Amino acid sequence: MQSITKKSRLLETYAMIIIDILCVIISYVISISIRFGVSAGYYSEQHFTVAVCIIVVSLLYSIMLEWNRGFFIRGTFVEFIAVFKYTIVLLIAMSCFVFITKADFFSRLVFGYFGIINLVLTWVVHLIFKKYMMDIYRNSLNADQVMIVTTRKYVEKIMERVMGEKSWNYNISCIAIFDEEVQPDAKEVIHGVPVVAGGSNLLDEIRKRPLDEVFLSLHGVDIGIVKELIENIEIMGITCNYNVDIPELNLVGKTAGKFAGYPVMSFSLQYLDFRKIMIKRIGDIIGSIVGLLVTALIFPFVALAIKLESKGPVLFSQIRVGKNGRRFKIYKFRSMYLDAEARKAELMSQNEVKGLMFKMEDDPRVTKVGKFIRKYSIDELPQFYNILKGDMSLVGTRPPTIDEFERYNNSYRRRLAITPGLTGMWQVSGRSMIDDFDKVVELDVQYIENWSIWLDIKIILQTVGVVLLKKGAK
Repeated sequence: MQSITKKSRLLETYAMIIIDILCVIISYVISISIRFGVSAGYYSEQHFTVAVCIIVVSLLYSIMLEWNRGFFIRGTFVEFIAVFKYTIVLLIAMSCFVFITKADFFSRLVFGYFGIINLVLTWVVHLIFKKYMMDIYRNSLNADQVMIVTTRKYVEKIMERVMGEKSWNYNISCIAIFDEEVQPDAKEVIHGVPVVAGGSNLLDEIRKRPLDEVFLSLHGVDIGIVKELIENIEIMGITCNYNVDIPELNLVGKTAGKFAGYPVMSFSLQYLDFRKIMIKRIGDIIGSIVGLLVTALIFPFVALAIKLESKGPVLFSQIRVGKNGRRFKIYKFRSMYLDAEARKAELMSQNEVKGLMFKMEDDPRVTKVGKFIRKYSIDELPQFYNILKGDMSLVGTRPPTIDEFERYNNSYRRRLAITPGLTGMWQVSGRSMIDDFDKVVELDVQYIENWSIWLDIKIILQTVGVVLLKKGAK
């Protein structure tokens, strides 16, 4: 159903952008009109500039973060929360613009009016639009009419899934049971959809009926028969979609595409949007540059303290395992004595973490300076260089040592599916209070499955709080 999918994505992307921008304009005009009056509000060049700023932010928020993806499957409350977050972003943008430009003409009441009006207006318009598309458009002649062709074994499961999608852009008008003889007047109904054909009269019924697309799910049927059926449907000018799903496997979230010219189904437990990955990388570069400047400022003081207490280099480097098993050299301010690695084996019996991590509350290998810089996470600052290089990210999973990695099982390996980070779910969840490596893996997988730009921002803010409050750092 490629054409249907494209149609849905286009509407979710462009129609929603237009709706949101119109709501922003209406809300802003009403807000300044309430505060300043119609004559002053409508024709103020200064207010026009602020409006342009809000529209640009709305556009960027929609395109870059795709906040309306899944719009048609969001419930009423979830829709309200989504619109609320979006409105908060607009208010923050307005505040920043007014502050930077020192717009003394701007009234604080406009913020309140705009926030309330845009929240209510956008939410209500979203609900009305959704109601129209789901209840009116879907049942109109403009919606794509689709026939499901499958076997008796899988028909119930397929119909449950198809009807559960709550799609607005197509209507399942009829069903054909390919491995049975079915007459058009059989009057069998499955999930409210009539069964109108079997294998012998399938092409006749397709030819007679108003159909835009046919969905074939014929597992176990000879591929030669399927090929002939697809060719005949194509000849009629009807789009034919062949299901390459494997009933015994869960393919939710999996993607279809090509590899070296071959059509393939790609299996992965997470799907990361390339545009969002680019935003994350840009944020990493900016953050690492700022972090390196801070590191350069405090480097002389930290270096002097480390040198005065113990012999050895200021920086500690170690080979770690990064994304999908890639090796890289990580950098830290040295917080231990030079023989720390050699003494690790004799201290393993005192390990306070169950599983493939080593942690001691009073580790004798840590210097006095080391305890201080660890307490405030100062020892981690040189890793901004790793982030700038691309070995690490600002937010991610903890990069394991080689000996830890070599003992990983299959489920542990999944935590390396993304670039490791300077901070992450483990760090902001009280890292020193976690005494089981499986809990670390659970938090990492939770991060991977729920990753978003907003989650990264949330973790970064939480990390700042953790560092300042010295929570969980030892």
